[in-house]
Amino acid sequence: MKTDNQIQKDVLDELKWEPLLNAAEIAVSVKDGIVTLSGEVDSYSKKLAAEHAAKRISGVKAIAQDIQVGLAPIYRKTDAEIASAVVNALKWHTAVQQEKIKIKVEDGVVRLEGQVDWEFQKNSARTAIEHLLGVKSVINLITLKPRVTSLEISRQISSAFTRNAILDAANLMVSLQGDKVVLTGTVNSFAEKEQAEHAAWSAPGVMRVESHLKVVEPEFAF
Repeated sequence: MKTDNQIQKDVLDELKWEPLLNAAEIAVSVKDGIVTLSGEVDSYSKKLAAEHAAKRISGVKAIAQDIQVGLAPIYRKTDAEIASAVVNALKWHTAVQQEKIKIKVEDGVVRLEGQVDWEFQKNSARTAIEHLLGVKSVINLITLKPRVTSLEISRQISSAFTRNAILDAANLMVSLQGDKVVLTGTVNSFAEKEQAEHAAWSAPGVMRVESHLKVVEPEFAF
């Protein structure tokens, strides 16, 4: 099992490997497998890149994101300019129901509201605007339209786990509580945890996913 110092070194090395980032701008601390990222970058996309890099490291149980976005002059836009860019980005994205989404921009923070049919449409709305100039953060408050749920959802999610190459379905359990899917069990990495949660959200009829998955580093015999 990795020590916190080993995890910290691996995260720092991964940040240096990420071409979008200047690793010197980002500080990394680790306690009990929980990684805290701090510092200041000049765009929201770099903040996200740092988070994704840390998630790829084995032994990471959770991420505490404390990186601040201080926009360089080239990235600064007025709220009106950002709002216009957001509207266009959503309009031209084929997976987004733009007419169902309301947009509010305040000091570079974009707030999305509305109701869509599928979780991937909610996520697509967020990812469509994350890399726009001037955006400091995205608050995604889009909700999903209620659907009828049944035990079939549990079967579909379990099947999705079995099909996924990086997931060990034997260690994952799915239960239903009303319209909420509850995930329990163990995974080998933070990235694997996200894969399992994504698979659960992809099932039709899922309104909420509550994840109690634990990241347990695999033990290897030598």
